[in-house]
Order: sequence, then C-alpha cells, then structure tokens
Amino acid sequence: MLHTLRCRRGITVAPHHLAAQAGRDILREGGTAVEACVAIAATLAVAYPHMTGIGGDGFWIIAEPDGDVRAIDACGAAGANVTADLYARHDSIPWRGPLAANTVAGTISGWAAALEHDAGQLPLSRLLHDAVTLANEGVAVTAGGADIARVKGAELVCQPGAYGAIYQSDGRPLKEGDLLRQPALGRTLRTLGERGLDDFYRGSLAASMSTDLERLGSPLRRDDLAAHHALTPDPLRLRVGGATLFNTPPPTQGAASLLILALLERLDPREADSFAHVHGIVEATKQAFLWRDRHCGDPAYMAIDAQTLLSDDAALDAMTARIDPKAALPWPHIPQQGDTTWFAAADARGQVVSCIQSTFFEFGSGLVLPETGIIWQNRGASFRLAADGWNALRPGRRPFHTLNPALARFDDGRVMAYGTMGGEGQPQTQAAVFSRYARFGVPLQEAVTAPRWLLGRTWGEESTSLKLESRFDPALVKALADAGHDVELMPPFTATMGHAGAIVRHSDGLLEGATDPRADGIVATW
Repeated sequence: MLHTLRCRRGITVAPHHLAAQAGRDILREGGTAVEACVAIAATLAVAYPHMTGIGGDGFWIIAEPDGDVRAIDACGAAGANVTADLYARHDSIPWRGPLAANTVAGTISGWAAALEHDAGQLPLSRLLHDAVTLANEGVAVTAGGADIARVKGAELVCQPGAYGAIYQSDGRPLKEGDLLRQPALGRTLRTLGERGLDDFYRGSLAASMSTDLERLGSPLRRDDLAAHHALTPDPLRLRVGGATLFNTPPPTQGAASLLILALLERLDPREADSFAHVHGIVEATKQAFLWRDRHCGDPAYMAIDAQTLLSDDAALDAMTARIDPKAALPWPHIPQQGDTTWFAAADARGQVVSCIQSTFFEFGSGLVLPETGIIWQNRGASFRLAADGWNALRPGRRPFHTLNPALARFDDGRVMAYGTMGGEGQPQTQAAVFSRYARFGVPLQEAVTAPRWLLGRTWGEESTSLKLESRFDPALVKALADAGHDVELMPPFTATMGHAGAIVRHSDGLLEGATDPRADGIVATW
C-alpha cells in the first residue's frame, strides 16, 4: 500500500484495525485525540494481547493545539521485595515466570495522567466500552497472534496462572480466525470504567491483583501498586533542519532515537535509500547504541543528562567524526530485546498524540492473573544482577525501556506523530520513516511501506547482522556488503522490521495517515 489516506476531522492509526476504529469512533463522538488513544490502548489490550496489555508500561508524547508538547512516563518500578537476594540461585533474572513479574504495571497510570489535563468530556466508561465488548464477545485471532501462540506456547502454558485457560482451546494454541474471549479482562475494564483508573493501584482491583500476584509467586505486593504514579517529565528535544523533534527521556531509549537523527543531519545524505542514507543511519545507530548502553537507564542513576548531550554541538560533532562514511564499524554489540505496540491519533482541534505500550516479551512474563485476566509484564527481567552500574537491580528502580514514541513540530506548522514496535528496531525505523518523509519528501505512506533495514535484534530475531528486506536495490545491498556490513536478506515484507505508522497534521487542518502493511492495522479516518 502506497497511498496516503487524508481527512480533516479526525484520524487514528494502530496495529490492529479494531483498535484504530475504536479510537476513530471516539473522535466522531466529539472526543479528543487523547481520549481516542485511551480507547485504542484498551482495545489493543483485548485484540492484540500478545504485544501489549494493561499489565505493562506505556509512554506518551502529546502535542496540544496551543503549541505545548508534554510527555508522560508510565513506567513501573521494581517492588520493595525485589532484591538481588531474591535471585541468588540465578545467574540472571528469568525472562518468564513469577520472578520475571517484578515491576509494577504503569500503563493505566499513563491513561490517567493523559486524561487528567485533557479537554475531553467523554466518560471513561465510554472510552473503554469497545474493549469491554470485544473482551466479552470475542475477537478473531490474527495471523501474527496465532504464530506467536504456536511458537511460544510451550514456554507460556507451563507458567502459573490462567494462560492456558484463556489462550488455548482444547489443549492447543489458538489458531488464526479462532475466537478469543477474555471475560475476566472484560470485567476488569468495566470496573475501571465504573470506579476510575485509580482503582488499579489503590482500590478493589489492586487488592485482587496483589493477591493473585503473591499466590502465583511474584514478589510484587499491594504496597508496590499503591506507591506508583506516572511521571510527567519534560520531553527530550532536538532541532533538525526545519523541525523540532520530541521524544521521551530515560529510562526510555528516546535519546538514542534522537541521536541517530542528529548524527544523520551532520552526515548530510542527499538521496533517500541511497548508500549514504542507509549506511549513515546504520552507523549513527551504532554510535547511539554505544552511548545508550553505557549511560541510559533510570535517570536517578545516570551520570550524564540526555538533553544536555542532545544540545551539545561539540559532543555530537565528535560522535559524527567517529563514523566512517565508507566503511562499517565492527558490531559485536549485545542487542536489547522487546516487543510493543505504537499508535497515534489527531483531532480537528489540533491535538496530536504519539503513544506506545508494551508488556516487553510476547505475553510478558507469561503470568495471567486468574481473577482479572491481566497479562503481567516482564520488563524487570532486563535488570542486571550486578552490585551497581547500568540498569543494576534495585528495589524501586525503573528498568531501561526500548519503548519511545516520537513526535515532530515543523516550522511550517505541520505536526508529525510516528513510531513503531520492535525493540532495537524502534530508533532505526523512526529514523527511516522520518528522514524519508521530512528530509527527502517521500509521501507518508510510501515512507512507511518502503523496504526497511534492521541492525541487531527485534521481534524473534537473535542475530546482530544488518537485515535488509529483499525489495532493496541489489546494487545497494552489494555496496553495503562491500563496506563491511554483515548483510542478511529477509522476506520482502517481514514483521521483523516492526509495525510502523505515522500521522501528519498540516497547518490548514488537513490530516494524513500511514499504516504498516507488515501489521494488522489500518488508518481510520473521519
């Protein structure tokens, strides 16, 4: 699909069509882009549970009609009982199971923070209505969801909790087209709509969840839930060409996403998808990831301020000087993992929202709480069992996040929300989509659909090679290999490259949207 969809009254994009439509319907009823994104997020928790859910974390960038841009950090911290002693019998924190469910789920607090200062007037019960209905009546399992259920089923069904009862049928993983019903999750979402989002942390739901978590073996307790609140830090900013770019600060890798584009600006490629463009982004990615993995994490433990780096021309020039424009830097880097969902909305008033949520791995820790139907994340499995240093485990510490939603304000009045799922692929795909559209004038949908690349690991991939979709010009593939890149060709459209999307609001109110043909989503317009 290469045609950019356009409208004037409201637009949404999400990696599942039911979620995009749920958000669009909120806009049709007079809701704001923030309210639409809450509806999208809730629906994704039901329709796309292998990639996201209310038992995970989330981050928001919101551009208001008056020009203000605000960020929301809904990242949960490690529980008070989550100490190194808890993992004394382990070399590292397990990726699945009760000990992986060691951080508070922050997603719902992000919804609350977004709605708190929003102009919307729709009741919360309406925002969650479609998700409640779909949870009770069922949704058809997507091809991607069925594939994950098949590949990951054995390591998930053995976990304590309700995974097998909900996500299997007659002892087998659900297949594409099977109806997935989640009545317990439907009751949970209805309770949130009736009692308010704070119930998740300090009400009846908190009591139920903490009981289930303890019974299943998680170290989280009710006091950990009660202590949690979303944060509203200043977003990171970067001037590139005729635009100001925004992203979320640590503990996300938003700084790495902006660093790549800052370095690309200095490398100054002249043609989209040329050797200079692709090689430049790949080499900028290496420099950004090297900085990220030395310095980026919970900001309370960081020695270097991310915004200070992004504002330091001398430091950025020095980083650019380490890039060879003709040869690849050897890359033995250990990649960061994680899968997620990115979505966005824009309304006729001029509010534009970029949002991302995740339970980290597919189905998170694998723990599904029986009473509430919530899949609990395993984001805290990324902590290091070390005495100190980068991302070392501490009670109350927030884990490093690959999640980062992106937004740009152009000097000509355009506002662009863009992003993707896919661990280390997120900064790379953001750079590809933004540079194609903003630097080279590629139409929005074409910028998303065009072949992409990935250095390192994302969805299900373990290698650190430079993966290229096979639609690239063979001459470019050869040039990259000749420059020393460890090139690996992939299918022409592969989910390995993530599920990207973008929305642009023009100064005259025209709205444009693009969705990824690699995903199950759509652009929904009004």
